[in-house]
Amino acid sequence: MKVLAINPGSTSTKIADYENETCLWKQGIDHPSSEINVFSRVGDQYEYRIALVLKTLEEKGTSLEEFDAVVGRGGMLKPLVGGTYLVDDYLVNILQDAPGGEHASNLGGIMAYHLGQRIHVPAYIVDPVTVDEMDPVARLSGLPELPRLSQSHALNMKAVARKVAHQMGKAYQDVNLIVVHLGGGISVAPHCKGKMIDVNNANNEGPYSVERCGTLPVYQLVKLCYSGKYSEKEVLTKILKEGGMFAYLGTKDAREAEERILKGDLTAKLVLEGLCYQVAKEIGAMATVLAGEVDRIILTGGLAYSEFIVREIIQRVSFIAQVIVSPGEEEMTALALGALRVLRGEEKAMTYEA
Repeated sequence: MKVLAINPGSTSTKIADYENETCLWKQGIDHPSSEINVFSRVGDQYEYRIALVLKTLEEKGTSLEEFDAVVGRGGMLKPLVGGTYLVDDYLVNILQDAPGGEHASNLGGIMAYHLGQRIHVPAYIVDPVTVDEMDPVARLSGLPELPRLSQSHALNMKAVARKVAHQMGKAYQDVNLIVVHLGGGISVAPHCKGKMIDVNNANNEGPYSVERCGTLPVYQLVKLCYSGKYSEKEVLTKILKEGGMFAYLGTKDAREAEERILKGDLTAKLVLEGLCYQVAKEIGAMATVLAGEVDRIILTGGLAYSEFIVREIIQRVSFIAQVIVSPGEEEMTALALGALRVLRGEEKAMTYEA
C-alpha cells in the first residue's frame, strides 16, 4: 500500500512517499517569507502550497494516482483522543475556519482531503497537537478559570513511544513510559498503557526551552504584565519566542551555546544546565504520576542530538528507569503508519465531531 504524507510547517511543507513502512523519498519545500507573508490567513495558503506539492510529485516522477491514501498533520482542533481521524467535509471546514487558532498544521488535513478527492482515496490526520488523554485530576491548575490544557508534540511522542515499546517486545498499550520531546518547545508526558495521561503545555508550562519560558513565577509575571512596560502582544512574544535560553544568551541555537561553553563561557554553561535541570525535574514529577512504575524514559526531538544535554539529563534521572535516546523526529513516518494501521484494519479511523 502507498501513502502520501504531508506535514505543513510555518516556513516549509514536508512531503513523503511511503510504500508500506518504507519511505521511498522525502522532500522539504521551503516557503520564503517574501512569498508566504502575502497571505493574511494560513488557510489562504492552500492553493499556493498544493501547487508546490503537485510540482514536487511531478519532479519525482510520482503519479498522484499511485496512492491508496493521503495523510496530513492534524491542526488546532478541540481536545481529542489520540489516533487516526478520517478527514471529511465537516473537518475540512473546521480546519479552514480555524476556531482553535491559526496554525500551519491546519493545512495538513485540508491538503490531504482535496488530494484524496482527486483520486477517490481516503484522507486522514494523525495525533494532532490537541491530543488530550489527561486524567481529570491532571486538569486542575488551582484556579477554575484556568484549567490545564493538553497541547504537546503528540505526533512524534506517540510514534517514538510505539517504536520503543516494539523494541521491548511489547505493545504500546502494555507499557508505562515517560517521553520527552526536546525541540523549540519541550513536552514531557507520562504514557500509561497507551495514553498520555498528563503533559506540560509546551507553550507555557514545564521546562524552559531554547525560546520559550515554560513555567514562570506567577506573582512576578502578574506584576510584569501590569508594569506598563509591555503590551499583551509583547509579553506573549517574550514568553513564546524570546524566552528561555534566548533571553539569557541571545541565541536559539543550542550548538552555539555549547561552543561558547567549550570556550569557557560560564553563563552559557549555567543556562544550558538550567534547561537540563528543569527537564529532569519535570521527568521526576511525571514519574510520580505513574507511581514510580516507569518502564523507560525516552528522549527525542532535535536537542536529543546534543551529547551535553542528553548527558546532563540522564545523570539526574537514570535512577528512575533506563533512558532511551531517539533523536530527531519521526513525524512523517508517524503519519504514514497511522494511515497504514487503518488501511490494514488494525485500527479503526475515528470521526471528528463537534
